[in-house]
Amino acid sequence: MSENAQKAFEIWKSVEGQEETTSDWMVMTQDRINQFADVTEDHQFIHVDPEKAKATPFGTTIAHGFLTLSLLTHLDAISPKPSDMSRYAGVAMGVNYGFEKVRFANPVTVNSKIRLHSTLTKVELKGSAIQTTRHMTVEIEGQEKPALVADWLTRIIYG
Repeated sequence: MSENAQKAFEIWKSVEGQEETTSDWMVMTQDRINQFADVTEDHQFIHVDPEKAKATPFGTTIAHGFLTLSLLTHLDAISPKPSDMSRYAGVAMGVNYGFEKVRFANPVTVNSKIRLHSTLTKVELKGSAIQTTRHMTVEIEGQEKPALVADWLTRIIYG
């Protein structure tokens, strides 16, 4: 275990259970949805054909659930950072470790605004790494029910 990891672990533990951040809003554009469809080769009409999508209960196209999930990284990046950045001292790299749970609770219709709200729910020391579990909620502006709820695991590796 690195000394940096041990010091950081104490800092991370001190904020375990606390709300972390809420990102700025971003618009889910049709162009973004189409680009994701191209990359994943998922061209189901509900995502890419506005005319056919009008006949669905949503009345318009919707973002892929996996697109919303993949935007967690971006939404997290545009979130305000903690005032005390000392927990990152000595970081060599960070990696995604996976998800405990992912639910696509509400579709994101085209041109909706979404934002991320996160809470740090668990911190574990794993050798020279710290594993965090963060409860992530992607909200849709004007909607009570969120688009996505996920428990995201990351590993922060210290030198």
